[in-house]
Amino acid sequence: MEQIAADIRKVLESRSFSGSLKFDCGAEGVIVLANGTASTADREADCTLRLSRDNLVSLLKGKLNPMMALATGKLKLSGNPAVAMGLVKLLG
Repeated sequence: MEQIAADIRKVLESRSFSGSLKFDCGAEGVIVLANGTASTADREADCTLRLSRDNLVSLLKGKLNPMMALATGKLKLSGNPAVAMGLVKLLG
């Protein structure tokens, strides 16, 4: 998870993200995007996305459509969905 967080931090150097977002991969850990960085330290967030580590990697690489993942149960969202929509700018 630390390597994924490091990759996200590199992207955040050139793109901004508003709010806080947690990727919760269960026993494999979490990544929290907040305050312009990505961390593997668990904390409360405006929005939480629950998914497997493999699906997280696919999502970040653009190989997993977030709307399709929600519809098929590969991704579960709780909290403020507007924060999750900010991922589009981050991934784009």
